[in-house]
Amino acid sequence: MDDLLNIDACTLPTRERPLRLAEFDELFADSVRSVTWAADRVVMHLEGDPQLPGRVRSLVDRETACCSFFTFAVEDSGSDLVLDVTVPPERRELLRALADRAVRSSS
Repeated sequence: MDDLLNIDACTLPTRERPLRLAEFDELFADSVRSVTWAADRVVMHLEGDPQLPGRVRSLVDRETACCSFFTFAVEDSGSDLVLDVTVPPERRELLRALADRAVRSSS
């Protein structure tokens, strides 16, 4: 995912990138229970405290603001929070990096 924040399409200031990566790592380590990856889509199932949905929505809103090629959908069923991430085909390598980072951080 380091490559994720080092591309021209990312407008997040360089000095803020390590902080954003740390936010994703913390979310993944604390909450990710499963990750499914296929082509242009990653689906993560998360569990956590009642603040988790707001935390996830805040993070993905800020990420979308600087990396508009990501599409995030957050679905809260009460017992399970699903984070669905898609990208255009030309951004698959970034999606794979995100999925790999989620798997590594949650292990």
